[in-house]
Amino acid sequence: MSRILVIDDERSIRNTLKDILEFEKYTVELAEDGFKALELLQTKDFDVILCDIKMPGMDGIEVLQKVEELKPDIPVVMISGHGNIDTAVESIKKGAFDFIEKPLDLNRLLITLRNAMDKSTLITETKVLRKKANKRFDIVGNSASIQKVKDMVDRVAATDARVLITGSNGTGKELVARRLHEKSNRAEGPFIEVNCAAIPSELIESELFGHEKGAFTSAIKQRKGKFEQATGGTIFLDEIGDMSLSAQAKVLRALQESIITRVGGDAQIKVDVRVIAATNKNLAHEIEVNNFREDLYHRLSVILIHVPDLNDRIEDIPVLCEYFIDLICTEYGIPKKAIEPEAIGELQKLRWTGNIREFRNVVERLIILCDKIITREDVLNYAVPRY
Repeated sequence: MSRILVIDDERSIRNTLKDILEFEKYTVELAEDGFKALELLQTKDFDVILCDIKMPGMDGIEVLQKVEELKPDIPVVMISGHGNIDTAVESIKKGAFDFIEKPLDLNRLLITLRNAMDKSTLITETKVLRKKANKRFDIVGNSASIQKVKDMVDRVAATDARVLITGSNGTGKELVARRLHEKSNRAEGPFIEVNCAAIPSELIESELFGHEKGAFTSAIKQRKGKFEQATGGTIFLDEIGDMSLSAQAKVLRALQESIITRVGGDAQIKVDVRVIAATNKNLAHEIEVNNFREDLYHRLSVILIHVPDLNDRIEDIPVLCEYFIDLICTEYGIPKKAIEPEAIGELQKLRWTGNIREFRNVVERLIILCDKIITREDVLNYAVPRY
């Protein structure tokens, strides 16, 4: 049931609002002034606040500002018998959801409350969805090697330093990139991912820097590239070791000058992005055989983070099992399955050439094919595909 806090120094108005709102099936708490209201906010949660503006001691605008500091997600509806346009505008500017004049129109009040409830619900749902989305990108494990990765991320995330992430396929380099972004000052900005290995070499420059209309046969309109799209946020250049030398030269310029030029264009466009790159290749070898520019390598590798193979941190397999079982069962909408310690032991004996990506697939296979408890025999039967 939705909870509403009514703040008004007039007892008759407080009680009238309480009777009306309780008749509408709301739970109502009353406060005779701002000080009492702030005490209640410290100990209880509310979905909406109705607050009078003219009150002794602490007026409604001051209360609104305190609420914005303590519980910024709670919609606050200001009410006043001395209202005018300036007061209403000031309230909205300070963060109020709406402003209603006294004497209160019952229908207007109920509609406003319903709209405020909708906003409160949307905020809650957004937080839940964001939490679920972020959970998909958790770096899971307590081993010394993975803790070193987490510590490095936490140390450099708040800076704009460029980061080069290395590691085998499937180790979770993207998770490290996302954690860097989410813990950075750019977290509210876009996170744009580019898989350099998946884009044909003749299209990579257009993909990264955009193109002007008519730049090539299929360029029927102007298009912004990934660097422009990532302005104010982070661009993640995955598998950068597969990027063509011509594209590398343009990326180098973008890093040096924070300027790009669209394909087929002359205009210089200023971009403000943090660059994170990743590769499964040995870039030192690629430099030796002239497949990768040494100057670009040094630009990208201000910070180096190596993500270890799963085979080098098998002590993390028990916690990874629990994590993926919980995640996958939730995605499938089925009760969470258990796994025997002996089954985990068998998983630790396997060689994980595909690392975390392969491990997740195996756990998903076991969840689908096994009963409520995943046993050692299940791992022996299903973990390694039989061709």
